[in-house]
Amino acid sequence: MLTLVGLGLYDFYDITLRGLKAIEEADFVFAEMYTSRLIGESIEDFERKTGKRITVLDREIVESGKELLDLARDNRVVLLVVGDPMAATTHLSLRLMAEEMGVETRVIHNASIITAAPGLMGLQHYKFGRIVSLPFPHENYFPTSAYDFIEKNQAMGLHTLVLLDINPRPMTANEAMEILLKMEDVKKRGVIKDNTLIGVIARAGAPDCLVRAGFIGDLIKEDFGPPLHSLIIPGTLHFAEAEALVRLAGAPSEIMEE
Repeated sequence: MLTLVGLGLYDFYDITLRGLKAIEEADFVFAEMYTSRLIGESIEDFERKTGKRITVLDREIVESGKELLDLARDNRVVLLVVGDPMAATTHLSLRLMAEEMGVETRVIHNASIITAAPGLMGLQHYKFGRIVSLPFPHENYFPTSAYDFIEKNQAMGLHTLVLLDINPRPMTANEAMEILLKMEDVKKRGVIKDNTLIGVIARAGAPDCLVRAGFIGDLIKEDFGPPLHSLIIPGTLHFAEAEALVRLAGAPSEIMEE
């Protein structure tokens, strides 16, 4: 059997009792840290607390699936995933591959940034549109598809969760806002401006989690502390959402009048 275990957002104490039991009963325990990372715990810490050896796999091994699934034919194999295991398409592909090979699979869910970020901001989950991933630009590589998806969500009045690149290092909220403003310079369609309302979630799930909302021109100058960071670009706000952004995230009170 292959069991995908969600680790939650911060450290060892976010894992569910069911997830911990699966680790204890496993013959082999692996982890992937390329879709996201724990900010409050190292793999070595997990090994000490569980008494299990944990092997970190690179993206290629997880996506190919063969090594994991060959082992899972005759052993209890656990793959640890930050957040919720099924939030990444990589893990769905792995499950489908397992089904084709006759390997039983099980999923042990946990909290993810997809569910935590809206709640921390006080925004309604069902009003979110397509999630956007924002990669680091490189020389001769400046993708702007994120801008297009944000524009489509805005046109429907939907909020946008923006997940930030973690390779080769975690992107900061400030860097992400700079990239979005540069996209506006390229696209020039008025989607991202200095007075665009935006939310910043820093270290979701951590004791020092920080939640801020305001206009990009103001927030881009603030220090949000260590990563991981995520952004939310609100769409049309219900009056309760506007109040939540003001009271929970320090947004300007003028958004309640709008």
